[in-house]
Amino acid sequence: MTPEQVAAASKPVALDLGDRFSRCPTTLRRARLLGISGWAFYISGRAGALGDVRAETAAAALGFIAPDAVADGWDAAARVLRPAEVAAASLAECCRWGAQRLGVLPGVERLAGLVERAVAAADASGMPLFAAWRAMPLPDLSPGARSAAGLRLLREHFTGAYLLAVRAAGMTPLEAVLAGPEGEAGAVACGWPPPYPPVGPLVRRRLWAEAVTDRLAAPAFAALGPADGIDLVELLHQTRADLAVA
Repeated sequence: MTPEQVAAASKPVALDLGDRFSRCPTTLRRARLLGISGWAFYISGRAGALGDVRAETAAAALGFIAPDAVADGWDAAARVLRPAEVAAASLAECCRWGAQRLGVLPGVERLAGLVERAVAAADASGMPLFAAWRAMPLPDLSPGARSAAGLRLLREHFTGAYLLAVRAAGMTPLEAVLAGPEGEAGAVACGWPPPYPPVGPLVRRRLWAEAVTDRLAAPAFAALGPADGIDLVELLHQTRADLAVA
């Protein structure tokens, strides 16, 4: 497989696994213990790696979430905790989930190593969230925690690359969400209010943006070489399958 093919094959699984921890009931309980809503924990937990920035800056970095929805979560969390504190709590929950759910799976040490190599080789240009998260130290160095944190980083890298590709395609983030598999339901989930523009003319642009995303992400996987790239793809798909039956 070429690095671009590895990126394309890894992308849907990394996007899924990299966000699994945020939907864990224990993670949502952590938000309540901090005194903030699940939405505030999600928004500030992601963008909080940037530090004490304004809500507008957080929205620009997140990209695909409506600015008003970002401001709601960001400002609500900021009334209780500093953004960096929420981000640290979010990372702790990610590592906890990884240690508990991924740490017991076969091949987790190998998965952690491959993901970390790809993350270390990734180009962070134009991807402030990915760069900020990559700079954060891990609170847990067990294989499961490292795998979960690495998958989260891969998710941020793919998302950042997609945001760049979408803008290069002449699309707005809202248009990209509407043209995606979830359509208007995805737009609602991301806080974008109707009315929405027609989707038809956007589909071809989105497909082009998806291909560009794979090209932008490919250098991260070039560092693995063909054999390890194939191994990573197989491990990612096997991990998702194992989680489905665990």
